[in-house]
Amino acid sequence: MASPPEGVEPAVIHAWSAPRSLSTSLMYSFSERDDMDVLDEPLYANFLRVTGVDRPYRQELLSKMDPDGNKVVKEVIFGPGEKAYRYCKHIAKQRLPNLTGDLMKKGKHFILIRNPMNILPSFDKVVPPSFLELGVAELVAIYSELCELGSPPPVIDADDLQRDPEAVLSGLCEDLGIPFQPQMLKWKAGPRDFDGIWAPWWYESVHTSTGFSKSRRYPMTFPFAFYDLLEQSLPFYNMLKRQVRRTTGSLLPPPPDPPLPVPENKKILVWVGDELLPRDSARVSVFDSVVQGGDAVWEGLRIYDGKVFKLEEHLDRLFDSTKAMAFSNVPSRDWIKDAIFKTLNANGMFNNAHIRLTLTRGKKVTSGMSPAFNLYGCVLIVLAEWKPPVYDNSHGIKLVTATTRRNSPNSVDSKIHHNNLINNILAKIEGNLAQAEDAIMLDQDGFVSETNATNIFMVKKGIVLTPHADYCLPGITRAT
Repeated sequence: MASPPEGVEPAVIHAWSAPRSLSTSLMYSFSERDDMDVLDEPLYANFLRVTGVDRPYRQELLSKMDPDGNKVVKEVIFGPGEKAYRYCKHIAKQRLPNLTGDLMKKGKHFILIRNPMNILPSFDKVVPPSFLELGVAELVAIYSELCELGSPPPVIDADDLQRDPEAVLSGLCEDLGIPFQPQMLKWKAGPRDFDGIWAPWWYESVHTSTGFSKSRRYPMTFPFAFYDLLEQSLPFYNMLKRQVRRTTGSLLPPPPDPPLPVPENKKILVWVGDELLPRDSARVSVFDSVVQGGDAVWEGLRIYDGKVFKLEEHLDRLFDSTKAMAFSNVPSRDWIKDAIFKTLNANGMFNNAHIRLTLTRGKKVTSGMSPAFNLYGCVLIVLAEWKPPVYDNSHGIKLVTATTRRNSPNSVDSKIHHNNLINNILAKIEGNLAQAEDAIMLDQDGFVSETNATNIFMVKKGIVLTPHADYCLPGITRAT
């Protein structure tokens, strides 16, 4: 594209990032273009003036850069130029409330993110790191504001940029509506005349670079003095990481999300521990006993016409199972019922819904099998979903007899409704391979016990028959 006539405002590209995110390398990359001039953190002086933050170069910077943020936005960022485009490297925390709304409304924006695991080890070389210094929450705020303005910004990850710079830069240029130029991949070592005054403190490594270096195969030892800061900042990074543009090349796109049996379940609230969480945020610890060994008990509850079917009976069995498995610090019956009703109300589920109610032995202090490691108390999970009946009762279903047998009561008491369901899963695999809806499981003597998922019944001469519950779970509906 030809350069704009003198006095015409270039098309501005705003690059937002946290510190130590390869933002300077990316600025050098864009500076190699023949249609681009660059500005290195033009709002830095305004940030220091308004916040009073100290830096080794504070006085020099305030004396040489204009500290009037709105004047900088109008006359520098959006002022006339000699090139078709102007690249503005911004650090997210420098976007302060005193700045004009034109900063966000004009130009094209993108966000560069980097895992705080990779930022923090080098951050304190100049200033002590803090949540405010990182500015990751401000990055999320910038993304949200641009979405509200109708212009969701592209998001790129520094790790991807190091892994395949050509693919990431090509995709970014496409999103910004500018042609990719191969010279963006290389630059000469050394400082640039557009470097900020702070370059001697921050740019030592980039001044020795000639391109985007590959990321380390193994990470540096993490400075555990910053562990709490890592915990605070990671959720914000992960929120933006879900928005990262996956490009062609060696960065294989993630597989598309599979369709859900009931699309409405994409946005549900799940009770975990003592709170309701969005579906994708509902998780338990890797130290939880259900992860360590399937050590949990559960119930399946149906919701019909505003009522939980046989709730009291299901809770009776749940508590019987916790006693049989010697759970400690078990929450009260009323507390569990309250969590169930809160979950149903929050989701507006009053009919044609199903709850997977799980109570784990809880988090362990260290990995291992012993329940003596479970010192935090039980963890309750209330997973409510919109779910039609599993089986087609109008046309019947196809079953296959599995070779996998039910557990002997000499090994595991069938009356314990536990999460260790490997036998049932193996039988279900056989059913899937046979293209059957479910699989019939036999006891050790070859008699019918149940299916991999439900009790089984037979009607003979008007009489309902069902196997003895020695090998199968004595179901609630079975007893109705």
